[in-house]
Amino acid sequence: MSADGERPARPGDTPPARPSDIARAALEAARVASAARPRPTRRRIAGPRRTWTGARPGDDDPQPLGRLVDSLVQNQDWTEHTKVGAVFGRWSALVGPDIAAHCTPQTLTHGELLVVAESTAWATQLRLLAPTILGKLRASVGGDVVTRLRVVGPTAPSWKKGPRAVRGARGPRDTYG
Repeated sequence: MSADGERPARPGDTPPARPSDIARAALEAARVASAARPRPTRRRIAGPRRTWTGARPGDDDPQPLGRLVDSLVQNQDWTEHTKVGAVFGRWSALVGPDIAAHCTPQTLTHGELLVVAESTAWATQLRLLAPTILGKLRASVGGDVVTRLRVVGPTAPSWKKGPRAVRGARGPRDTYG
């Protein structure tokens, strides 16, 4: 022991290290290891080169929405579906507002368009106008979408009242006694 009451210093004893000293030593070791490693040569990854389109719009330029929708319809092969939708969506413009006010298209299956008229008189009139209406549809939508026009009148009213009905009843004749 020394005179001041502490242990004598030995050659292997070092004061305890502070955390900041440990961090500095680790950073210095990493720098030395990094400097010792050879630097890799910089190589360009092979890929498509950027080509400048010039004055014309390219594929990556902003496009009008209509052109993008048209290309989507063609790529997904939705042309037939859009033609069928055009028959129902543009019915008034295709047949005229006066005819469209008195009839509505219901279904289109296998080229046959079912049209329901508001009265039997209009159903008869539409049957007479069927070749003209088919010509208008072929000219605007295409010849293979609607090949036949079936016109029906309004359905008869139902005489069933309430949740139950008698099977085999004679129908409306039984109503009037």
